[in-house]
Amino acid sequence: MLPLHGIGGRQDLPVPFGLAVGGAAVAVALSFVVLGLAWRSPKYRGDASGVPLPTAITRIVDAGWFRWIVRLFGLATFLYAMVSLVFGVDRLTNPIFGFIYILVWVGLVPISLVFGPVWRTLNPLRTVHLLLSKLLRQPPSKGLLELPAWVGLWPAALGIFAFTWLELVAPDRATIPVLQAWIALYVVITMFGAVLFGDRWFAQGDPFEVYATLMSRLSPWGRRTDGQLVLRRPLENLDGLRAQPGLVGMVAALLGSTAYDGFSNSSAWIGWAQNQDVSMTWLGTGALIVFILFVLITYSGATVLAGRLSDSSRTSLPGLFAHSVVPIAFGYVVAHYLTLLILEGQRTLIYLSDPLSNGANVFGTGLLAVNTGITNHSTAISVIQVLAVVCGHLLGVISAHDRAVALFPRAKALAGQLPLLIVMVGYTCGGLLLLFSS
Repeated sequence: MLPLHGIGGRQDLPVPFGLAVGGAAVAVALSFVVLGLAWRSPKYRGDASGVPLPTAITRIVDAGWFRWIVRLFGLATFLYAMVSLVFGVDRLTNPIFGFIYILVWVGLVPISLVFGPVWRTLNPLRTVHLLLSKLLRQPPSKGLLELPAWVGLWPAALGIFAFTWLELVAPDRATIPVLQAWIALYVVITMFGAVLFGDRWFAQGDPFEVYATLMSRLSPWGRRTDGQLVLRRPLENLDGLRAQPGLVGMVAALLGSTAYDGFSNSSAWIGWAQNQDVSMTWLGTGALIVFILFVLITYSGATVLAGRLSDSSRTSLPGLFAHSVVPIAFGYVVAHYLTLLILEGQRTLIYLSDPLSNGANVFGTGLLAVNTGITNHSTAISVIQVLAVVCGHLLGVISAHDRAVALFPRAKALAGQLPLLIVMVGYTCGGLLLLFSS
């Protein structure tokens, strides 16, 4: 496979790299000044907002037959891919590696952006649980135990850490036995949680569903509090993200793991780690944890300090501002994984026509070749990567500012945002340095 952000580098930028980083930091800081002058009151209304779509569209989307078509499509695709996992040969032409690491992990982002929270219906394990519940004639929401409120999204955050460890650190991660073991654990833990706590577990404990749901908050589509499907302004959907335990841990795991991805590909890290007596697995695990904790501590510290500066007595500020980190994480995903999705995504779709890698072409795609034309545009790719990081932070600043003027006293709302601004400028510069460090 290609490096996760393999095409384009600092030498491909149309301006000196230092100027690009400095310009990005200035753009984020300047946006804060502009917002402070022009955005004095909250403009987003979250889940209560939106322009209603035609009633016929809502009826179709909510129809049982339509939902079952989507569910069965997701289940069939999953089972087809599992043929490669269970019976396929242990080599890189096995499509299961691209299916998990690219089409699912990376592909969840554009799918959620275009279609909204569709993964709740596509999720094959949720469909299996629903079918078992119908077979046993009990509601899928019924479990053996009640899930405590303090649990929140912490199980999903731990799941994200476990998957990113598999993707970025685990030895032999591109081998069938390792992937079989991880997916088996994921299926068992997820289904066991659903049996214990009902289908609520998927929304809190399934890392892929929680990840997709967070990214779907950047989609223009949403559902109003009265159940009507609506079209919303940019970032208004994001404003409806509810603060809950584990949300900060979840966004920290997403942002920190993506930052570690860039760091782990740097020549400085590779050269240093290879000269140590400790194994790369232990070093990589420690570094991944450090990056996630760094995001968790710096972000939480900034929001707590923001409350102090604005004389706010709220104790839940990290969770209330966590939605502003989602567009930053999205920008990092685009910057790091866009070329991987375009190039290796094509290769995976070709490999999927031969799930056993034995020459039996199911869909007649064996003569197709990967279109590598994107490799001829390294300058454009580098510019897109910088813009993705910068735009993600700009959207984060806007989201944080709108929440700040809603929560803080008007006279101190601007001062209260300074710690968050400093952290976001730091994330911008650090993200670009890590992205182009290899």
